[in-house]
Amino acid sequence: MKVLISVDMEGIAGIVHPAETTPERYDYERGRALMTAAANAVVEGVLEADPAAEVLVADAHGPYRNLLPEHLDRRVRLIRGKPRELGMLAGLQTGVQAAMFVGYHARAGVAGAVLAHTMTDAVLDVRINGASHGEIGINTLLAASFGVPVVLASGDDAACAEFSTLVPQAVTVPVKRGLGQHAADTLHPDEACERLRHGASQAARQPAGHPPLAVPSPLRVEVDLAQPRSADLAGLIPGATVGGRTVAFDAETMTAAYGILQLIVALTQTGP
Repeated sequence: MKVLISVDMEGIAGIVHPAETTPERYDYERGRALMTAAANAVVEGVLEADPAAEVLVADAHGPYRNLLPEHLDRRVRLIRGKPRELGMLAGLQTGVQAAMFVGYHARAGVAGAVLAHTMTDAVLDVRINGASHGEIGINTLLAASFGVPVVLASGDDAACAEFSTLVPQAVTVPVKRGLGQHAADTLHPDEACERLRHGASQAARQPAGHPPLAVPSPLRVEVDLAQPRSADLAGLIPGATVGGRTVAFDAETMTAAYGILQLIVALTQTGP
């Protein structure tokens, strides 16, 4: 079995503030260590269930250069750095049979969720054929477009609930309860890692029992942006239309839609 573990940072136990997730902020190194320990726990669970599994770990937070390579389980291959095809799920196109989301967070605007956002703080909402999705939904659809089921998700309680509405039969591992954007009631990191190991082992034993989510086609994607100038820039993308702060475009596949979403995010981060 080949497994892709996509690791974000905001949904890791103990993490509640951008100072812990942003390079060069005072607590970032601690956040990196907690993120790497959580990734290792999931790897351990997968290999406990299937010692012959091939495991890819995709660093999926911010610059995609957060996990500490020298402290990561040596039995895995690490995918890091950006830009890259398929972004948070890079490696999906290599024959992966199951995906796992670790350290994920709820979509922008979810009340009480820790560090909730969608791809960047500059994006207020993403709708695919009318349904609002955060990174959890977008990435679940992207995985499904490759025929890959997402068999586990972890993060705060809001992130796990968001995932369960899409894939109710999959394993979820809540590691903290959100008390606000920058506050949580969190498990001890060691306890969280133990639950992640157990959840990953359980999920890896039954990947065939989690069929991929159905992917609509064609796709109508609408992105609400915080800044009108970002919408103006995104409107220069061929085929995109702009109405106020909303950029809309059509795509035949999730891969194409995901690529355009990555480009829109990049445009929101350009200077004046």
